[in-house]
Amino acid sequence: AAPARVVWLHEAEKMAEVDNLGVVQRVSVMLVPEVRVGDYVLVHAGYAIQILDVKEANECLKLWREMTQTQ
Repeated sequence: AAPARVVWLHEAEKMAEVDNLGVVQRVSVMLVPEVRVGDYVLVHAGYAIQILDVKEANECLKLWREMTQTQ
């Protein structure tokens, strides 16, 4: 799962646009109906599967950056 920040939300469609380190994608938020714009979520296979608090999100993003850096 990848951490991402919700930047747009369409509640009627249960869809959102999320930003993962500059990569924006549309994902389903049907598993996290309480999500709001600005929240951080874990995304897996096109679904937001969990809402993260800011501390968790920052830790995940730090690890994600480390894993995706080319060596």
